[in-house]
Amino acid sequence: MEQVIMNQLSYPILSTIIFLPILGALLILINKRSWELLTKGIALATSIGTFLLSLPLFTHFDKSTYKMQFAERHSWISNWNIYYFLGVDGISVLLVLLSTLTAILCVLISWESIKTKVKEFYIAILLTTAFMVGVFCSLDFFLFYLFWEAMLIPMFLIIGVWGGPNRVYAAIKFFLYTLIGSVLMLVGIIILYLYAGKTFNILELMTKTYPYTMQMWLFWAFFAAFAVKVPMWPVHTWLPDAHTEAPTAGSVILAAVLIKMGAYGFLRFSLPLFPQASTAMVPVMMTLSVIAIIYGGVICLAQTDLKRLIAYSSVSHMGFVTLGIFALNSQGLEGGILQMLNHGIVTGALFLSVGIVYDRTHSRKIADYGGLATVMPIYAAFFMVFTLSAIGLPATNGFVGEFLILLGGFTANKLAGVLASTGIIIGAGYMLWLYQKIFFMEVNPKVVGLPDMDTRETLTLIPLLLLVFWIGVYPSSFLSFMHVSVQHLMERVNSGGMQEVNVAKTIMEVVR
Repeated sequence: MEQVIMNQLSYPILSTIIFLPILGALLILINKRSWELLTKGIALATSIGTFLLSLPLFTHFDKSTYKMQFAERHSWISNWNIYYFLGVDGISVLLVLLSTLTAILCVLISWESIKTKVKEFYIAILLTTAFMVGVFCSLDFFLFYLFWEAMLIPMFLIIGVWGGPNRVYAAIKFFLYTLIGSVLMLVGIIILYLYAGKTFNILELMTKTYPYTMQMWLFWAFFAAFAVKVPMWPVHTWLPDAHTEAPTAGSVILAAVLIKMGAYGFLRFSLPLFPQASTAMVPVMMTLSVIAIIYGGVICLAQTDLKRLIAYSSVSHMGFVTLGIFALNSQGLEGGILQMLNHGIVTGALFLSVGIVYDRTHSRKIADYGGLATVMPIYAAFFMVFTLSAIGLPATNGFVGEFLILLGGFTANKLAGVLASTGIIIGAGYMLWLYQKIFFMEVNPKVVGLPDMDTRETLTLIPLLLLVFWIGVYPSSFLSFMHVSVQHLMERVNSGGMQEVNVAKTIMEVVR
């Protein structure tokens, strides 16, 4: 237990954060269908309570250690050596906070727009929140896989039941892509379990060294799950369909949290478990990342649908994240982790913003808008801030993350750094073009008379607006959480890389 710090608080905080949304879902389940307002109230109170309970993670986190904190460990299925084992470090703690904040925003933005099967919708939102937090907190592979797979079910329902006209196609595509990738990861987990003495303890598995060939096979098995979830090019095609068809809350969950799980998987498992394979695969991963950055950006220029444009921009932005991770230096890794948080904030905000005008016009076509700055000035101001953050303007959160990633990218590979930089120019092009089309130009008759944002919608976006400037102006308050954990991760990867070099030297000496 040297790698963990047991729970610093007087109550099991991580379990509480996971099970409170499940309790809220059960309360909604037993509530009468006709008491719709009570259902919404339970969902809002539960999500606010979950977020407030997660705040001590931020205030009580010990930034001086890489060890897992707030740990809880109980024997679960003793015959298979499976434990209920939870904990967070500087990489996962911010993602837990992002997940709980996202839940509140999803409940608020769905307050008026979800009109059918209201009970079932909020149950799905709360269960998704619980499972997402479980993924980021699990330190036992069995428990992790359970949460990873369980999350697919409510998301499948959110897209398939409350989505657009092609919702069933999008939901099935999302489910199949992620399930196929996950099955390959399950095979990798079983191989690790058998090879390492029948343990699912993730921290214990990280202390072991695996043969190089085995690392390569397992790297690709885990890659199948994580690359689909990011999503990396060319397995990204489920994302635009899922985003386009999902209701606003579904798009926000997908953008803000769910696609971060792939990048989190690379950080939590691929790098520390397979350091030699990760080092060897750097050229491939950086190439795929650069393709995603440029391809996603160029495709955005051809979009006519608001949500589809933002969806493809996610492919490009997540390319920056994987580029930072596989730069394998501290700047790139910290930039990648921070950009995961930034993308969740900004893209989540953009999808929320699209949902606000969609609720008024029931159209996502860019051509149906124009002159919104005149009709909805408050909305235009919010959208402008999120646009500038998306293109990485200094003093916004997007700038800090992309700067660190490019710094790490240039250090690792100058060509990759140069090519990735073009993605910023392309990003500025499509986001400013989008802003011009929907906010300036002549007022489109279809938007004349639209009401500006109401209090509920404004309150939904304000937290994200504050985070944009907080991270942009004072990023060290977030980067300080990850310094020690990233340094420890780098030591693990470098020691693995050195073993690879030493093996190669030994072979050469034998040959001589």
